[in-house]
Amino acid sequence: MNAKTISIVSYLTIIGWAIAYFSNKNNDSKSELASYHLGQSLGVFIFAVILNMVLTVAASIIPSLGSVLSLLGLIPLVFIILGVITANNKVLKPVPIIGVFFEGKFNF
Repeated sequence: MNAKTISIVSYLTIIGWAIAYFSNKNNDSKSELASYHLGQSLGVFIFAVILNMVLTVAASIIPSLGSVLSLLGLIPLVFIILGVITANNKVLKPVPIIGVFFEGKFNF
């Protein structure tokens, strides 16, 4: 796979991330684009898990807000779509709001 494909696949579920990770790891010349988007997509997945736990606790405390809180659960989907768009454009741009927290944190 080329760097653009690896970057896009890394945003498609955690299984897609694992496939992209091992494809990038097996390449002789590791691409900066692929490594950057592997880190960003892993950051989005970590954010999604933490957000899901927080929303579950909040919905169990205040059940009447369950439907409103479930809409907040779509935020990681928006981040994934924005990440795929930047990966498709071959740009090293962080995912909005949360991307700067994960820049340089992972070494791929």
